[in-house]
Amino acid sequence: METLSIVIPVYNEEERLGKTFQALKNLKLPRELILEKIIFVNDGSCDRSIANIKYQISNIKKKLNAPVKIISYKKNKGKGYAIARGMEVSNSDYTLFCDSDMSTDLNEIRKFVPSIKRNVPIIIGTRKNGRSTVIRHQTFLRESMGKVFTFISNVILNTWVTDFTCGFKAYSKEAKNTLFPMLKTDRWGFDAEVIFLGRLSGFNFVEVPVVWSDDRRSKVNLFVDIPQSLFDILKIRVAYLI
Repeated sequence: METLSIVIPVYNEEERLGKTFQALKNLKLPRELILEKIIFVNDGSCDRSIANIKYQISNIKKKLNAPVKIISYKKNKGKGYAIARGMEVSNSDYTLFCDSDMSTDLNEIRKFVPSIKRNVPIIIGTRKNGRSTVIRHQTFLRESMGKVFTFISNVILNTWVTDFTCGFKAYSKEAKNTLFPMLKTDRWGFDAEVIFLGRLSGFNFVEVPVVWSDDRRSKVNLFVDIPQSLFDILKIRVAYLI
């Protein structure tokens, strides 16, 4: 059996944390996995997110029979930064990060088990490989811009994955300990950078189709975050050409 920790980044998620708590309470891990720790990373929230998490800790611990850790800091640093901080405190065989909106249900982790058994170091949940199930699509604009972002990122980084930004990925201990300290991107472009660094470092990856449903309360600002992410990716590519 393999141990698993779960990292959940949180930034002003007061309205969506109810879905997070319910998903944790409904989690039924396959027998091949042992839950070692739940790690919430409060990325400078200024609403009641941290208070709500603290209120629910005892219920989560009791239901999952696992410790819950909160990492918190005052200034918002970005999703990539938050997840990297969460990865630092995991010592599990595999560490999963998932979005707090639970667009992919935690029980989809069962689909990762065959890859975990094969010791695949990077396991990527995908919505876009033709075998995934999308219950509720993003708006046409978001979906279209996401496809453009994926294509351009693949061209720049030569990674050729179908889905960089699905918030459901697992890393082996060796992969996370190698890759996340190397990250230069703190915000939305971090997903692409981790996969790019994984390729450079010789870590294999696999994409696993998952069930996914859009939450329309996304924090991604298309006209700010996507251009910034592409700029970050270009900077990373240039840095590794030098």
